[in-house]
Amino acid sequence: MMRKRSPARKFNFRLIMRVTGMLQLVMAASMLLPVAASLYYKDGAQFDLALSALAMGAAGLLFRNILGRDPDYAISERESFWTTAIIWLAVPLTGSLPYLFTGVTPRAVDALFESYAGFTTCGATALSFSQHVPEGLLVWRSMTQWFGGLGLVLFVIAVLRRLNVGGAQLYEAEFSGTVQRKLRPHLASTVGIMWRVYIALTVALLALLLVLGNAPLPAFCVALGTVSTGGFLPAPDTLSHFSHTSLLVVACFMFLSGINIALLFYLLTFKPREVWRDEEFHVYLGVFLCAAAICFASFLVSEQSPAPGRTAMEAFFQAASSISTCGFAFPGQHRLPPAACAATFLFILVGASSGSTGGGIKWKRIMVMVKYIRNYVLRMLHPNTVRTVMINRIIITEEYVNKILAFVFLYLFFIAGGAFLLTVCGLSIPDAFLVAVSNISDVGPENMLVRMGADFSYAALPALGKWTLMALMLVGRVEIFAFVALFSPAYWKRG
Repeated sequence: MMRKRSPARKFNFRLIMRVTGMLQLVMAASMLLPVAASLYYKDGAQFDLALSALAMGAAGLLFRNILGRDPDYAISERESFWTTAIIWLAVPLTGSLPYLFTGVTPRAVDALFESYAGFTTCGATALSFSQHVPEGLLVWRSMTQWFGGLGLVLFVIAVLRRLNVGGAQLYEAEFSGTVQRKLRPHLASTVGIMWRVYIALTVALLALLLVLGNAPLPAFCVALGTVSTGGFLPAPDTLSHFSHTSLLVVACFMFLSGINIALLFYLLTFKPREVWRDEEFHVYLGVFLCAAAICFASFLVSEQSPAPGRTAMEAFFQAASSISTCGFAFPGQHRLPPAACAATFLFILVGASSGSTGGGIKWKRIMVMVKYIRNYVLRMLHPNTVRTVMINRIIITEEYVNKILAFVFLYLFFIAGGAFLLTVCGLSIPDAFLVAVSNISDVGPENMLVRMGADFSYAALPALGKWTLMALMLVGRVEIFAFVALFSPAYWKRG
């Protein structure tokens, strides 16, 4: 007797809409701070920002209370792909409204570019600072990268505790497939701790910058841009007004922001042994010190009358900015020497530690690949040898190794495809590859790339170039397999 097949479970559209609506409402509520800043600085943008907040709130109510009414809180892996994709499409879309309503970016593509560069923590900008940019809008611009730094989806998991089972799928998607530590048995509690550490770092940096005598608006924007590794500044020359002590503090926090946020929790709770046992931290610290040494030597050789103290701080700042994928450029720095350029390019491509706010391939994936290749070579020489890939004394399964190899292949494939489209837009081949790598690794500030030798301007790129870079920002920020799965015919088959 044949068994009847159980009816196919309906696609959980309502939960996706509800989660997206919740985030829209959070963004609308957060617009109160930019509106307050606009009123304080009397920049004339308060009505435009308030109108943006109303539009975001209306979209949030539509998604949450009408389209997402009475959802089922169970979510499958297939639905988690959709949830991640829709959140990262819808939230930056409404986040672009303040740029349009204030008239700072008259074209919709420029407003979207600015919004995506913020939420993905890329830091690229098409704004023209030759005209006045309202202070309230600058506050919103910095807030977008701060929300995107730890992740839009993680905010939902922290708030919506009923997602503990299905939230694991979203947690995986937000961290691009790298295995993360669970600090508490309940996933929502783990994510809540991560947010508290993130907020504590931000508040600490902001307090230090204010104590050191920096103006409130630059201190606020730099603090949010540093901890999120976003790279947005309220003006291109903002850091030139910071003292050397302030720049050193910013460099230290850039370095910290590139560390796995779980390890930062152990540091804050006085458990340094947990940090020191982590293999990826050893690699991250060692590579950072090597990068600082390379930059220091190259800066000393290139400068006609070098001052060792200032050169050392400049090298420390450059290494922290590149390895954390923050993208800040040291003030007064001109074209980087060849050795510093090569080191910066490598660290932009690889990026920060897994589980951090930084972008790039991540050092844990590089470690797994290096150990896998080493074991493969040893098996060629000694066929009977049995070796496994281990990180932190934990065996990495073959399935996970294959996933990493596929990830890196897709990552490089998107870089090549993006660079090709950028050459169509008029960029030279070296500039196209540099810009593609920096944007998929979410290191987009133009000053950093120009000092590496690039000859281009985001504002001058045609619409095709900006859409290409937005796609690269999104691919670099969310789970790359989720992005690819949405375009796979097998994904759309009923199962």
